[in-house]
Amino acid sequence: MAFNLKGRNFLKLKDYSQQEIDYLLTLSKELKAKKRAGIKGDLLAAKNIALIFEKPSTRTRCAFAVAAKDEGGSTEYLGKDDIQLGKKETVADTARVLGRMFDGIEFRGYKHQTVEILGEYAGVPVWNGLTDLFHPTQILADFLTIEENFSQLKGINLVYTGDGRNNVANSLMIGSAIMGVNFTVVAPKKLWPEKDLLNEAKALAEESGAEIEMTEDPSKGVKGADAIYTDVWVSMGEEEKFAERIELLKDYQVNMEMINNTGNSEVIFLHCLPAYHNSETENGKKILKEFGISEMEVSDQVFESKYSKVFDQAENRMHTIKAVMAATI
Repeated sequence: MAFNLKGRNFLKLKDYSQQEIDYLLTLSKELKAKKRAGIKGDLLAAKNIALIFEKPSTRTRCAFAVAAKDEGGSTEYLGKDDIQLGKKETVADTARVLGRMFDGIEFRGYKHQTVEILGEYAGVPVWNGLTDLFHPTQILADFLTIEENFSQLKGINLVYTGDGRNNVANSLMIGSAIMGVNFTVVAPKKLWPEKDLLNEAKALAEESGAEIEMTEDPSKGVKGADAIYTDVWVSMGEEEKFAERIELLKDYQVNMEMINNTGNSEVIFLHCLPAYHNSETENGKKILKEFGISEMEVSDQVFESKYSKVFDQAENRMHTIKAVMAATI
């Protein structure tokens, strides 16, 4: 069943119903199959997309750029020093200017309020590529990856371990509650989601039949998991908290012991990337050497194992983002 989402913003998952999210995932599968078949599309023909980036990214930037081009559109990258957003010009004024020139606007940055203001004033669809509170385009890719592995979302047991109050965990919890996915946060209580958001998720879960749970016990929390998800222990802009987070989360690393504790030989591992799974990157060498560890949120053994679906996730960012742009433009 098709839904008319034309002109809609995509700022957070709770703005969309279960049926609308299902539609976006179905459209994503169709567009993925079309790309695999080498078929170029025209769903975004002659459309111009503004990509505003306060925070750099590999997957988000490339996914939007390639997705637009595949369907006949074009993109303009606007880094934090390229425009006057919030500096010489208010966010609302920038939104009204860009909305007169572009057919859609992506924003990836810090304050969620910024993308909400863009969405209010632009007059064209605005899409959240990541803010401090939410990361909705990531979760669409995650859900598509889960569906590809289990042929369903409803009733799947998804466990998130690590920093349970970051933007990815927030969006996973809300998305799971909407879609009927059983969601468990395995983290120290200090890093559980904000109480108001947790209550909101539980209210949504009552409608979908999902179970939303919190636990500090890693071995208990992962039992029966179909998917284990983690993210970096320190989000961009919080680099001064590395020592604190490593101390808090050292027992929450996704390693083979945790995988085995699920009791599920078909369990999959998910990560939004980039990941500190070894010390081969410049940042990884510096951080891991400083704190005397060789791996952080996930072991290299798990990251490179048959359980890992992280690069399927990365590819699926493109297909799901393409679906969001096509449906709303």
